[in-house]
Amino acid sequence: MTLLWTFEAVGFALGMLFGSFLNVCISRLPKHESIVTPRSRCLQCGEPIRWYDNIPIVSWLILRARCRACGQPISWRYPLVELALGCWFVVIILRCFILLLVGMYVQLTTESYASLIILGLSLAILGFLLIGLIVMDWQTHLLPDAFTLTGIAIGFFLVCVQAIFLAPHEGDVVLNTTHQLRLSSPGSNAASGNIFLTGTEALVWGRIAAILGTALLLLLIRRVYQAVRHREGLGLGDVKLIAMIAAFLGFWPAMLALFFGVLGATAYASLLLLRGRAHRLTRLPLGSFIAAGGLVASLFGNRLINMYTTLLR
Repeated sequence: MTLLWTFEAVGFALGMLFGSFLNVCISRLPKHESIVTPRSRCLQCGEPIRWYDNIPIVSWLILRARCRACGQPISWRYPLVELALGCWFVVIILRCFILLLVGMYVQLTTESYASLIILGLSLAILGFLLIGLIVMDWQTHLLPDAFTLTGIAIGFFLVCVQAIFLAPHEGDVVLNTTHQLRLSSPGSNAASGNIFLTGTEALVWGRIAAILGTALLLLLIRRVYQAVRHREGLGLGDVKLIAMIAAFLGFWPAMLALFFGVLGATAYASLLLLRGRAHRLTRLPLGSFIAAGGLVASLFGNRLINMYTTLLR
């Protein structure tokens, strides 16, 4: 357990460091500013922030949430984002550790260890992107392409890497388990077998289908809504966001994220209407709720989907 606590402490510290960088992205990307230059500065007075005033959470507490130069308040958003990403990294480490313990009883292969590492890396990156998009959409109603489109590329790349480390016959798509499908190819005799797609082909092509399928589904919903209501109800950023989630998790977890997102947005809208703080034309940060649903789906999606399919049998 001491080893686990060490990994969690390192993961928490690393997560807070990435959270500090994420705050830079949140502040600059919606404004189309560079995240490299200039160095971090106070948004009120423009004074560059010293390195010892840029330590995640600690500096914010020491400065009592105020700029050292001008004394203006520093938003709660900064420590909350750092804390959120630090906690997310701890959760990912704990999940991978549990999977590792379970795998010890079935003698994990080299491919399994590689898949576990890819899983942890994938979830860490996805959490970084989704937490950033939650905040950006909530504050600005924008979902920058630098996160969504880049996320799609990263998610698909990690799936391709995962496909390389699949064990022989792992994930193969079989047409018939009782009768052999006889295939022939030029220069060979008729070959017996019932594999329709290898595991690698099924994983890669399945993920491409998931990305395109989720994007086309939301584009269809967007077009139908525009035709019926004669105004835009779903932004293209939301379409790219759901495609990004599908790139990391697959089709059905992405649909689960969409379900949770719509459910959360509906509850939030109902609350605003009851309190008289919104009307039927008020814009809602739907992307924030979808991204939050993506975090839930990444941790519990497959389990919830399996429970649901079990109930239908």
